[in-house]
Amino acid sequence: MTPLSLAAVYYFVFATLTQIGGIIGFIKAKSKASLIAGLVSGALLDFAGILLIINPERTKIGLGVGLVVTLLLLGRFAPAFLRTKKFMPAGMIFFLGLISLALSILALVRS
Repeated sequence: MTPLSLAAVYYFVFATLTQIGGIIGFIKAKSKASLIAGLVSGALLDFAGILLIINPERTKIGLGVGLVVTLLLLGRFAPAFLRTKKFMPAGMIFFLGLISLALSILALVRS
């Protein structure tokens, strides 16, 4: 599996878990912000993965979108996780984001 295809598959996994997290945040805390942020972040990660798979000419755009969304999620959840040490949801997004960051950079360097 190439770094690009691995990044694409991971973006889909990260997107799904982010969307599920947004839905859970809405159900548990009635947080519309969690729902909107989770669904939008997930949709953008899905878009990044799709670009990597179906449009090789847009590889850098797909990786750029995935990288920006990852950095935004890390910027939001890393401080919360480091402060609270709670795995859900901050820790999960923090660790998923670190993996996404590493795969994005690897794919960018190799493309």
